[in-house]
Amino acid sequence: MRVRELLTRDRTEHHLEGVSKKRLLDHAANLVSRTCGGIPAQEVFDALVARERLGSTGIGEGIAIPHCRLAACDAPVGLLISLDQPIDFESIDGNPVDLVFVLLVPEQNPEQHLKTLSHLAALFNQSAFRDRLRDSRDGDDLFQNAVSSEEELQLAS
Repeated sequence: MRVRELLTRDRTEHHLEGVSKKRLLDHAANLVSRTCGGIPAQEVFDALVARERLGSTGIGEGIAIPHCRLAACDAPVGLLISLDQPIDFESIDGNPVDLVFVLLVPEQNPEQHLKTLSHLAALFNQSAFRDRLRDSRDGDDLFQNAVSSEEELQLAS
């Protein structure tokens, strides 16, 4: 799935302030609950924390892609959050994280989960994509840059 199919403007936040890894996951869970009616925030938080216990979702280059499968989720959902200050995410390269893409997918479709996760990792692996997101001025710009940069990079591939 493409970013434009996962993300909405109301699930995009620019320069979230003063968070730790745990607070970030809690914030993401509450954001999902507010914007995707019917998914309980505590269920999302517990699932994200359980996934992090298996190993960090920090993929390097200042990027983390926390993800989980949820029974209460009817369709894949994405959240994009840039942080005002990088945080420790126990990433594979040891660097702190400043860009986070949270991915939630329906429990019954593990294949889609893996394909989408792979697509996101490949996208965030491109420095041009990361740079555009980091250069965003506000939430609207962050959302537009995520969607348009993906399209541009796909055309260039």
